[in-house]
Amino acid sequence: MRRKVLTLATLLSLLPAVASAQSAGAGAAGAAVRLSLADAVRQAAATSPTVAISKLQVMQAEGRVREERASLLPSVTGTAGWLDRSFNLKSMGLNLSFPGVPAFPDLVGPFDTYDARLQVVQSIVDLPSLLRVRAAGSVVEATDAQQDVAAESSAQRAASAYLQAARSRSVVTARQADVALATELVDLAQTQLTAGVGTGIDVTRAKTQLVTAQGLEQVAENQAEQAQIALARTLGIDPATRFTLTDSLTTLDRIAVPTSKPVALAAALNARPELQAVDAAADAAHQSRRAIQSERLPRFDLEADYGMNGPTVGNTIHTGQIAVAVTLPLLDGFRREARLTQQDAAIKQAEIRQGDTRQQVQADVESALLDLKSGEQQVDIARQRLELAEEELQQARDRFASGVAGNIEVIEAQSSLVKARDADIDARFATALARVNLAHAVGATRGIH
Repeated sequence: MRRKVLTLATLLSLLPAVASAQSAGAGAAGAAVRLSLADAVRQAAATSPTVAISKLQVMQAEGRVREERASLLPSVTGTAGWLDRSFNLKSMGLNLSFPGVPAFPDLVGPFDTYDARLQVVQSIVDLPSLLRVRAAGSVVEATDAQQDVAAESSAQRAASAYLQAARSRSVVTARQADVALATELVDLAQTQLTAGVGTGIDVTRAKTQLVTAQGLEQVAENQAEQAQIALARTLGIDPATRFTLTDSLTTLDRIAVPTSKPVALAAALNARPELQAVDAAADAAHQSRRAIQSERLPRFDLEADYGMNGPTVGNTIHTGQIAVAVTLPLLDGFRREARLTQQDAAIKQAEIRQGDTRQQVQADVESALLDLKSGEQQVDIARQRLELAEEELQQARDRFASGVAGNIEVIEAQSSLVKARDADIDARFATALARVNLAHAVGATRGIH
């Protein structure tokens, strides 16, 4: 119930964002939807197709519990019918002939019989059915945990897609800056040529750099559009929807995550839904085995019926019966033993998955911590590289403007600046992605804000 209340509250909080996203996607010229990383994560965890399917699977598992519980509840059946029948006494081994008495005819009947009654069957003691209900309940817990796994994975995919969209937007901004710089350098080369201190080759080189920058800008814009489509798909909405991202790579590298290895491992072992899922699956396997074993025990049922019976509808009398039945399984062709063998194998598989999942969780945490540390180091290096590239370009421009050198130095410095900008974007993206992966490793992706 608590999970359902939380899910409902989450859905209600996301209704405005979902509605605006759908309305934007419905029109070709709709306004872009403002979207933060936290909004994307919450929406994906609540409404993505994978999560929706997992919720339906939980409903199926709950339906199986009710189905198994039905064997413990009263079964009530109403019947009504009319029977017209004849009997061949000889076929029944009856020879009703007596000396001095006329022989009975071989054919007796037909007789009309009207019968209407209500039958009730109630289990008194049925341990196998009770254990099957418990096993089905364990399956519900495992399926419910798998729903959390689906929500966590959907949140991670949405966060990664959001980061990719933010990276693409940063690349577009960088390419626009490259085009603006290349345009300035073309004007500078043309000015130098007009002043008689430059050459035609300088202008040609500058124009070549401008054309290259414009081409790269177009590629970046295409990649940004592709990233928007991918983001919409992870949210489960119309791919035509476009977003205005409220977070940038500069702010995304501040995602709060535990950076201490002991703390991160403890949080992961406590919160990762994959661990809860495999534990619940193992418990369900054990419960199923106990249910199979209990099938050797006797079962007690109470049976009763009450109704009306007679040769005509108006000439019926009330009849009924009550009985207690004991069913003791003796031999079923060793089918039960075969099922136990299969269930033992299922239990061992579940135990192997438990151990492997725990090791995978630890590996995820350690890998994410290493990536985060490396990313932070790369951010510092990229920042220094960008500062040096900008300084180098400024010095090359000054030398070219003063006529001390040709613009080949400017072109080289310009290329270095482009690479430095890309390195800075990649380092920030890698760091933010490492933080998202670390949040996923500790089972906290849905809590990103």
